[in-house]
Amino acid sequence: MEKNDYITVSQLNRYIKYKIDNDTNLGIVFLKGEISNFKNHSRGHFYFTLKDENSRISAIMFQNNASKVKFPVADGMKVLVTGRITVYEASGSYQIIVEDMQEDGFGNLYLTFERLKEKLQKEGLFREDHKKRIPKIPQKIGIITAPTGAAIKDILSTIKRRWPLVETILFPSLVQGELAKDDIVKKIELANTYDIDVLIVGRGGGSIEDLWPFNEEIVARAIYASKVPIISAVGHEIDFTIADFVADKRAPTPTGAAEMAVPNLPDVMNYLEQVTIRLRKALLHKVSIYKEKLVSLENSQVFKNPKRIYEIKEQTFSILYERLITDMRLYINNKNQKLNDLKASFIFKNPNVLLIDNEYYYNDLIKRLKNSSTQYLNEKKNIYINLLNKVEVLNPITTLKRGYSITTKNDKTITKLSDVSKGDIIKTRIDKGYIESEVINIHD
Repeated sequence: MEKNDYITVSQLNRYIKYKIDNDTNLGIVFLKGEISNFKNHSRGHFYFTLKDENSRISAIMFQNNASKVKFPVADGMKVLVTGRITVYEASGSYQIIVEDMQEDGFGNLYLTFERLKEKLQKEGLFREDHKKRIPKIPQKIGIITAPTGAAIKDILSTIKRRWPLVETILFPSLVQGELAKDDIVKKIELANTYDIDVLIVGRGGGSIEDLWPFNEEIVARAIYASKVPIISAVGHEIDFTIADFVADKRAPTPTGAAEMAVPNLPDVMNYLEQVTIRLRKALLHKVSIYKEKLVSLENSQVFKNPKRIYEIKEQTFSILYERLITDMRLYINNKNQKLNDLKASFIFKNPNVLLIDNEYYYNDLIKRLKNSSTQYLNEKKNIYINLLNKVEVLNPITTLKRGYSITTKNDKTITKLSDVSKGDIIKTRIDKGYIESEVINIHD
């Protein structure tokens, strides 16, 4: 091969560029993919890579077209682009010159969902300690959803079946479309002015675009600010929205929300029946315990022979009385001994000297002696009086003075009819004296 047959790299790239630029199939192409390595040049150009699961292509969008993009462009966004394929001669790489860019619905909505979710989570709107308790037995339930459709029918039929006693209030709202988010917020604020116990907010299933009002930030903040506990019931079990994370309780379906909001009547009736059985058993157990105590008291010595209480107290009083007398005599003897010692002392033999030197001391001693004796005697007297009062309270004789009597047979107290027989001689003690009687008849 001749030397002149060789071409330069620039010539090859120029030829390839010529071929691609003049290929009618590459003059206008429609691509979809995910943006990565995005750079916004200071002159307004967009430089990025458009990729899918297996391949990628370099892309550039010049300032005159980039300025027409109405949404913020960022890595991870799914886009639909229109452009032409060309070759950059300097590197020999082919690229797409983008002339128009649109958002690829699902991909961008998911990205927006994740960003808002992360933002609200950092602010604490999903915190468990903020979530309010759903009442077990509500009196009044509010429902925010479309007035027609399967959701409201499922909710109302489930509530009526499970707990027909509750009152429901429908706050009809848009749940789809651009105006839905503002209408949902308005109805949440309105529901908070009513006296309701719990609020169900949601709709039936649909696409992510259909459910999007429940992913709006203003709806999330309205749910967070609600004073009424909110159950979120959006879509089907696999659908998750921002409202689900902010709400006090998330239900997998509208029917599930109704089941969470009210108890099941048969379950409540069964529970009440069980409680009634346990309460009856507890009461019978209490009655049995107190009955045993009553029987024990009836069989005690206090009721069988009350005279023994008096005898024990009388014996205790006698012992204390004798001890009091002994202590008083001992105390007086000690004082007399001290007094005799004083009389025999130098003081009494020389009273003039005592009056001169110790008159004050002597007077004070006599005063303290008198006070001490008086105080001691008063204390013993008070003790004696208190004991007498206690004995008097327990004295059966006192009871007799109030009109009661004690009947005995052979000096044994009669407590029941079987203790006597016809013809027995019984003795009845009253306040002053005894009455002897013969038993003629015994009546039950």
